[in-house]
Amino acid sequence: MELEQVLHRENLNRAWRRVVSNGGAPGVDGMPVEALKAYLTEHGPRIREGLTSGTYEPQPVRRVEIPKPDGKGTRMLGIPTVLDRFIQQAILQVLTPQVDPHFSPSSYGFRPGRSAHDALKAALGHVEAGYGWVVDIDLEKFFDRVNHDVLMARVARRVRDKRLLKLIRAYLNAGILEEGVVQERYEGTPQGGPLSPLLSNILLDDLDKELERRGHRFCRYADDCNIYVKSEAAGQRVMESITGFLEKRLRLKVNRDKSAVARPGKRKFLGYTIMGQKNPRLKASSEAVRRLKGRLKKHLRRGRGQAPAKLIAEISPLLRGWIHYFKLASVRSTFEDLDQWLRRKIRCILWRQWKQPQTRARKLMERGIEKERARLSAMNGRGAWWNAGASHMNAAITLAWFSQQGLVSLREEHRRLHHPT
Repeated sequence: MELEQVLHRENLNRAWRRVVSNGGAPGVDGMPVEALKAYLTEHGPRIREGLTSGTYEPQPVRRVEIPKPDGKGTRMLGIPTVLDRFIQQAILQVLTPQVDPHFSPSSYGFRPGRSAHDALKAALGHVEAGYGWVVDIDLEKFFDRVNHDVLMARVARRVRDKRLLKLIRAYLNAGILEEGVVQERYEGTPQGGPLSPLLSNILLDDLDKELERRGHRFCRYADDCNIYVKSEAAGQRVMESITGFLEKRLRLKVNRDKSAVARPGKRKFLGYTIMGQKNPRLKASSEAVRRLKGRLKKHLRRGRGQAPAKLIAEISPLLRGWIHYFKLASVRSTFEDLDQWLRRKIRCILWRQWKQPQTRARKLMERGIEKERARLSAMNGRGAWWNAGASHMNAAITLAWFSQQGLVSLREEHRRLHHPT
């Protein structure tokens, strides 16, 4: 691959459109994506000259820490400037079609035409075929620990243009701006730039090829790798040998506390758990359910003073996005339990909003509860959560009422996705 391909006008136009459509926060220079076109119009010739002569220097990335999905700790993102995202995107568009066809069929993350759902279907197929033990390998802070020399040796197998190799190395070495100070970087490819996912796949392709050479069944999505074997003893042997390969050959560190050999039902993969051996089924993991509840609780706390319809409109996109990701699950009780939990939460908000016993009695009667029952229920002295689960609130705030307010039923949406009309 030559640098001239990267700098071809058509490729640059595509890269500009993609960066603008992706949006995202500014980098260290504060330039928003909306300003990129005007900046390139004015400075394009100078930037091209720097790239072709090898004198272009990427700006440091802006450090941003976001909470991990499991709520345990934070993940570091390195946000490049819009200009550097544009250049990285142009490299990515030329490099991907040249290297992706040579990647393993068992690699699914950040690849065109492949998805997490494809990886999950393949994993289920391995368990169905009798490979009922999983070697779940956790790479410790993978994107922060990538060895630049090891990675660049793999990139150099595919890229011959030394100017382009120098530019990719410059992006790896770009410092991190934190609290006004630029810190030099000697390892890692922080998430946040367009090139990082492809570079990770180039490095971990060595792992894929080693697993294929040994005849293993596996699924890898970015740094999340599960290997499927037929016995616990075989799994322990694979865990030991592959850990040695990763640490010696690729200089990556395996987190032994988080890695394990277990039945698939005891581990999670891409948010799912595989339940059962003879007739395995996919289920949304308990951790995925906890995370959804945590996100919903934030909205529900803010919505205590809102009209129910407004609150429901606010959480509906979150619910639809979640069920579309977990549509592969065939264990449906998860969705029914979540529906019941969410309806009770909203009933709890309503009970609190009604505040006074006389208001509660009136509201219950307006919704069809007999007068004496409404009065006794309003005066019971129990807490809001208890009342939200009691028969009088279930009779007053019915399933039909929730449907009229536009609340998404996860159970019904899951059924619709499985049986579209």
